[in-house]
Amino acid sequence: MGSALKWVLPDHFYFPGLGVIAGLLLLFIVGLLMKAYVVRQLFALGEDLLLKLPLIKSIYRSLRDFFDFLSPKDKKPGQVVAVNLYGMEMIGLVTQEDSQRLPESFRDQDKVMVYFPMSYMIGGFTLFVPRASMRPLKMGKDEAIRFVMTAGITGKNKD
Repeated sequence: MGSALKWVLPDHFYFPGLGVIAGLLLLFIVGLLMKAYVVRQLFALGEDLLLKLPLIKSIYRSLRDFFDFLSPKDKKPGQVVAVNLYGMEMIGLVTQEDSQRLPESFRDQDKVMVYFPMSYMIGGFTLFVPRASMRPLKMGKDEAIRFVMTAGITGKNKD
């Protein structure tokens, strides 16, 4: 952003760090504008356009749903669980407990969908886990994700 400012502003107005300040200010202004009804409607129109593009819609929708699931304002349970797998335990997040929302072949079984994030990677995998193989943990979604993503290096959050 600094080079763009050098091009627009006279030399005596520019100083090192102005690009960072301008970037933060721009981010703050965009955040404020997102509270305005008109801007939210324009954003929704842009999002609708993205959702009509074949390849982009699947990637965008998946990422949006994942970040919505992890957002603190999300009221979905997202219970953090430990799943017993051959005597070892893995930390996961329950993503779907309602059997009616599961694929038809899994509805009759007493299973839930659990997302297992992977350490030091953006990704993970989802398994249908029997309820008897898991136990709830006293841990928030954000704490569990941070703990797993760093392979336990961060330890328990002390704040």
